[in-house]
Amino acid sequence: MAAKLDYHWHLRKVMADRGMFSTTDLIPPLAERGITLSSSQVYRLVVERPERLSLKILMALLDILGCTMDDLIEPIAVAGTVKKPEKAAVGGTAPDTEGLGGLRPKRARIRGVDRP
Repeated sequence: MAAKLDYHWHLRKVMADRGMFSTTDLIPPLAERGITLSSSQVYRLVVERPERLSLKILMALLDILGCTMDDLIEPIAVAGTVKKPEKAAVGGTAPDTEGLGGLRPKRARIRGVDRP
């Protein structure tokens, strides 16, 4: 089973490392590279994790900040992707319930009612 992957977006940290503490600091350098974004779009780009990102914007960010993709995007494994144990067949015992054998209730059997 392949592990599901996710990522962390580190644009805000990389900007702070470069002395850029305001999201609007990115607007002029992006405009120099032919990318026009509003201040709210730049804010969302910095503060939130982008789900879709233009490669032109990504390359411009790498050029402006002088960093690599590994600095901006950190791949991580999604929590909860551990393989679940297989259930036992009907009538068998699952590995995690071996100590409960005598404590399990018996299965109810429903029988027809005799009608006069």
